[in-house]
This record gives sequence, C-alpha cells and structure tokens, in this order.
Amino acid sequence: MDLSLSTRTVGDRTVVDVGGEIDVYTAPKLREQLVELVNDGSYHLVVDMERVDFLDSTGLGVLVGGLKRVRAHEGSLRLVCNQERILKIFRITGLTKVFPIHTSVDEAVSATD
Repeated sequence: MDLSLSTRTVGDRTVVDVGGEIDVYTAPKLREQLVELVNDGSYHLVVDMERVDFLDSTGLGVLVGGLKRVRAHEGSLRLVCNQERILKIFRITGLTKVFPIHTSVDEAVSATD
C-alpha cells in the first residue's frame, strides 16, 4: 500500500489529506510534506487521516515532529480521524492529550486552540 498526499487551504488552515498507510516506508514522504509546509509559512495545519488504513510508531513520530515544528512558530496541528482502529493507537500512546483530534475537517478548522 502506498501513501497519497494532497494539500488544500480551508479558511486560514492548510489541510493535508492523507490516504493509505503511514509506516516506516511511507512516513518520510509525510515528514517532507510537513517540513515543506512549515518552511513555506504554513503554521496552522490540519492532517486529515480519514482515509488512512494503517499507522505505526514511525508515523506517530512524524506527526509529533510536525507538531513540534509548528509550535516553534506559535502554530497548531490538528488531526481529523474517526476510525476506531486509528484512534485506539492515539489513546494507547497517550497522544490524545497531545493532539486535538476532530471528527471532520470543518470541525478542526472552526475549533479554537
């Protein structure tokens, strides 16, 4: 399985649409995308994970790294995820306390930090 990435702007947020598997093989592609967005001045990101089929610890590390990167610029990184098997990973690792997780892009874009 491969990883698909696309970006779009919704309001004042940059939404990264992610599909497929985020694992040791594909995570570098996501990392590059997040680094590029921050380097280009996008500090308020929403990562839409509704089409993600699999997430491993490497993928979690990339998301945490992205969060640190945007926070260095007073930014934010919100996740959109409504799949129980992916949400369970965030609960088990305690990352639900670190990431704001929303059920839709609209909800994530309109939320206030």
